[in-house]
Amino acid sequence: QVMLVESGGGLVQTGGSMRLSCAATARAFSNYAVAWFRQAPGKEREFVGFINMAKGTYYADSVTGRFTISRDNAKNTAYLQMNSVKPEDTAVYYCAADSGRIGTSANLYSSWGQGTQVTVSS
Repeated sequence: QVMLVESGGGLVQTGGSMRLSCAATARAFSNYAVAWFRQAPGKEREFVGFINMAKGTYYADSVTGRFTISRDNAKNTAYLQMNSVKPEDTAVYYCAADSGRIGTSANLYSSWGQGTQVTVSS
C-alpha cells in the first residue's frame, strides 16, 4: 500500500477552475494506477476518472471534457484539473491507488487519501 494525501480543495464559483493534488509516499509511484472518486452528501461514492501507469486516462461521462487527470512521477504526485465546474461537482474528492488493478470500482483500489472538500457556489 501507499499513503496518499490530497490537497487543493476549497470554494470555487460556477464556471471556474480548481486543481487537486494527490501526493503519494511510494518508492515506485510510477507502478501505481491512480483514480479519483467523489462523494456528495447523502450520495454514494462516485468514480471520476483514472490514470494508468502509461499515463492513459479514462473519465466518467459527467466530467469528460471538463476534468483532466495527470501525474508527475518524479514528484510522486497525481493531479485532477477541474474546469468549468458546476454546483453538482460539489463533493469530497478522494484519490486512490493500486499497484495491480485499475477500473471504475472503488473496490479495486487498496490505498486511499483522506479526501478534500470541493464546494462550487452558484
